[in-house]
Amino acid sequence: MTHADRDAVAEVLREAYSQGQLDEDEFEERLDLAMKAKVGAELEPLTRDLGVEPQGGPGFRSAGAGAAQGAAGGTSASTPVERVTAAVGHAGNYFFPVVVPLLLLVVSDRVSPYIRRQAMESLNFQLLCLVGALVSALLFFLVVPLFVLVVIGVAWAFLPAVAAIAALMGKDWRYPMPYRFLKD
Repeated sequence: MTHADRDAVAEVLREAYSQGQLDEDEFEERLDLAMKAKVGAELEPLTRDLGVEPQGGPGFRSAGAGAAQGAAGGTSASTPVERVTAAVGHAGNYFFPVVVPLLLLVVSDRVSPYIRRQAMESLNFQLLCLVGALVSALLFFLVVPLFVLVVIGVAWAFLPAVAAIAALMGKDWRYPMPYRFLKD
């Protein structure tokens, strides 16, 4: 069991608390038990009655389950409207880079945690592409920045489409990035 397993359970508990499935005392008690858990079997009963699996699904308790999730992450509990909105946040990068995910991030506190996570992920990706492209353009006379600029261009062309499809499927998509400017 890893810290990521405990964090995944904590996220499910926070979501359940925000939706009114847990009262404050029960939320704090379960969160405390999750943070003190030593083995994965201690985490299972904390979310069983909530109808939502922690990110990573049923196998989240096994060692290395987080690594086996892949880039798309686990499936999130989201409505079809949330999925389409999150997909628009990713695909909107083709038409209005940075603007669409930024707008979604601003209004997502009132809408949905799923949309907020996806908008933040999309915005982080666009910011990384922008900064990487600017640095590469400034260092155009070197060979490596030209290679980096080509990689950024290819990633920008394909990854938002993949992310939009993953969002339509209800996945918690995470772009393969070495750095995220915005953290939740």
